[in-house]
Amino acid sequence: MGVTAGTRAVGAVLALDAGNSKTDAVVVTADGRVAGAARGKGYRPPVVGVAAAVDALADTVARAFAAAGVTSVRHVSACLANVDLPAEERQSESALRTRAWGTSLQVRNDTFAILRAGADGPLGVAVVCGAGINCVGMRPDGRVARFPAIGRISGDWGGGWGLAEEALWHAARAEDGRGGPTALARALPAHFGLSTMYELIEALHLGRIADARRHELTPVLFATAADGDAVALRLVDRLAEEVVAMAAVALTRLDLLAERTPLLLGGGVLAARHPQLDNRIHELLAERAPKAEVRVVTAPPVLGAALLGLDHLGAQRRAHDRLRAHYEA
Repeated sequence: MGVTAGTRAVGAVLALDAGNSKTDAVVVTADGRVAGAARGKGYRPPVVGVAAAVDALADTVARAFAAAGVTSVRHVSACLANVDLPAEERQSESALRTRAWGTSLQVRNDTFAILRAGADGPLGVAVVCGAGINCVGMRPDGRVARFPAIGRISGDWGGGWGLAEEALWHAARAEDGRGGPTALARALPAHFGLSTMYELIEALHLGRIADARRHELTPVLFATAADGDAVALRLVDRLAEEVVAMAAVALTRLDLLAERTPLLLGGGVLAARHPQLDNRIHELLAERAPKAEVRVVTAPPVLGAALLGLDHLGAQRRAHDRLRAHYEA
């Protein structure tokens, strides 16, 4: 679809899934076809400020619009990282409105994209465990459940980054005698070709190993747990407890605990399907939320953002099905 001079081509939905490291922008037609897509930089308002973060989205959106042959859309569905509080959503929404990319606009935390990508409709609860951990829930009547999810000050525990920190803590204490023994004291430094925790601590502290590489230790923790290490096993079990606690609270807040409700699990840690973690989550759900129907979401989150946009426009079910089939293919 080309755009000639003097014309203004309008699409149906601009879906944005903007994480810390990348943004996916997709233009979707009213009947569920993907008309154009682009990938660009992440959305990091805590680092660069809201205005600059929105500026970083502009090139990605422009390329998606060009691919679709449109200059604007009826609705913008933006699911953004780093908008954990309603006040932050409002700030981002205000900045996005100045761009005039669409007639209407809705900004949500990016966890809602995972939820909608895995659910058949705007109903369910999602727990996402990637670098951090978060949980949201929604009902078709517009009610939502959510947590601040901004770290330990909001009561959070878990996520890949948190698990790596816990593993390092236990391994360091095991090596110097302040804590009990754990195979993590050998496995963590070995991952980086080192012999001792002291060497690893020094390398991290002095920057010889980039701080961002700590996330690589999370799979090491799960492998150590699979080998039967008691400390690693306790950490994996605690993560399962956190996942189920968040899910059960969200289901309760939405009056869904007694109803069959999709429970979507997403993010790198949960999508990896670690057997011990999966089994423990199911055991705990049988006790606390037996009606929850667990699904692991592997579809790209931008699908969820786009489906939320079609929901807003009241699109027919076949449009949703066509869009989902595009990403499944």
